Amino acid sequence: MYRTKTCGELRLKDEGHEVTLAGWVQKVRDMGGMTFVDIRDRYGLTQLVFSEEIDATLCEKAVKLGREYVIQVKGIVKERTKKNAHLMTGEIEVVVSELVILNASLTPPFTIEDESDGGDDLRMKYRYLDLRRAVVRKNLEVRHKMAFETRRFLSEAGFLEVETPVLVNSTPEGARDFVVPSRMNPGQFYALPQSPQTLKQLLMVSGFDRYFQIVKCFRDEDLRADRQPEFTQIDCEMSFVEQEDVLRIFEGLVKHLFSAVRNINFKDDFPRMTWKDAMKYYGSDKPDIRFGMKFVELDAILKGSGFSVFDNAEYIGGICAKGVGNYTRKQLDELTDFVRRPQIGAKGMVYAKIEEDGAVKSSVDKFYSQETLQKLKAAFEAEPGDLILILSGDSADRTRKQLGELRLEMGNRLGLRDKDVFACLWVVDFPLLEWDDETQRYYAMHHPFTSPKPEDIPFLEQKPGEVRANAYDIVINGVEVGGGSIRIHDSGLQDRMFRLLGFSEEKAQMQFGFLMNAFKYGAPPHGGIAFGLDRLVSLFAGLDSIRDCIAFPKNNSGRDVMLDAPSVLEDVQLDELKIRVCPLT
Repeated sequence: MYRTKTCGELRLKDEGHEVTLAGWVQKVRDMGGMTFVDIRDRYGLTQLVFSEEIDATLCEKAVKLGREYVIQVKGIVKERTKKNAHLMTGEIEVVVSELVILNASLTPPFTIEDESDGGDDLRMKYRYLDLRRAVVRKNLEVRHKMAFETRRFLSEAGFLEVETPVLVNSTPEGARDFVVPSRMNPGQFYALPQSPQTLKQLLMVSGFDRYFQIVKCFRDEDLRADRQPEFTQIDCEMSFVEQEDVLRIFEGLVKHLFSAVRNINFKDDFPRMTWKDAMKYYGSDKPDIRFGMKFVELDAILKGSGFSVFDNAEYIGGICAKGVGNYTRKQLDELTDFVRRPQIGAKGMVYAKIEEDGAVKSSVDKFYSQETLQKLKAAFEAEPGDLILILSGDSADRTRKQLGELRLEMGNRLGLRDKDVFACLWVVDFPLLEWDDETQRYYAMHHPFTSPKPEDIPFLEQKPGEVRANAYDIVINGVEVGGGSIRIHDSGLQDRMFRLLGFSEEKAQMQFGFLMNAFKYGAPPHGGIAFGLDRLVSLFAGLDSIRDCIAFPKNNSGRDVMLDAPSVLEDVQLDELKIRVCPLT
């Protein structure tokens, strides 16, 4: 056997036992008459001891070991004189009697330790080395456990795991597809699925009742920290359900994952908030409710006093930050610069400090009496030492979003966004449709198969912008980790929805005819949800980017720098596929 124990399992109870270990050399420390070597595998790290008194030749061989050499050793477990409380195996060491070099290694391009000296690009190029680091490996262990516990929970709840095709038809109505040419059908293309949406609905028509799949999905979108061109969904669908049934089952799943993976138990039901309230009070459809600072609208208090910025604004709103009324002018200027950043786009910021005697000191004092400023104070129920921050603008929606960014910035500055504190929330009653000025048409806010609220169906043609969707998102710490809806199961209602979205009958039949025809054969009421597994894992692991919980991620340009993909095809492959590539200009 290459090993009788792993490098992470030896303890003081193993003292005196002869063991065989195998792994990678993490570090070599030559102490003169003794050499210490740290050997590492997936399970942990063990200190090896080579002594000249026991075997001078073996000790000399150990000194020459390089980092990341693959070795096998045999020796006796001993209690360490100087124990390491930060190491699971820190009470013992192995006094080596035999050493075999299984494979030498080049010196790695960065240190393979928790705190590496390698930058992102370098570590992505040598991802197979980066994956040896314990901090990266632990992220993938969390991912494994979450996938395992998901399968356990859903299987016990009566769900069947069913695989759906990876080569499907293109549906250009949503995000951009990744397309795959068909050699056997020249000039025609498959698409990689953005979601198994229509296929899981067909499974409900087929009578499967409860389906799930941990599935790869693909979207050709611009990348950011929480987005990759290929990502993994926990994809689910249920028949004969209403919204309440879906929320109950999948709130149970999330609670189970927190309990099994993080040992966190939620006793109360997750709060629910309408989309309108989320936008009104937080400026976001995925509000972080770990802390307060809800928006207060201030038009009635601040308009009409001669301050033209407010008098001419469509919306005036503010937040109250507790206990920071002592912010310096420099700190306030920093906040003003923050909201003026191009990606936020506010023109400026007004502040009001609540003094120790209860008076209000504002940056626009000359326009407002103390009586008016006291009304401002009362609107926030502010106390001495608090700081009120105010934004205004000619668009209520845009200004609320800017105020939402300011709220999050204050949450960060005040330490209110602790990664080990979790606040879960359902956001419900989204608009069914959103209007696009450029194309002068409505688009589905979620997808064309989302059902309207039953009570809103009569208004589909007369007031389409006011119709609410039977849709829901689950938000954790300001991150949307899952979303779904009750689906349209009536072909007549689906026809109306397609017409609202500007589909001709021919276009609807061409893209979704298979689903429309299936509905005519007895489709049950059904609904579902999909969770972003990558986002869930990154939240549970306290990461800033989903890349750190994916084994082989792409970079911000959508490239795999390790595989050097995407790459140019050879002419013979292009000829076989009947494809001609236009020269880059």
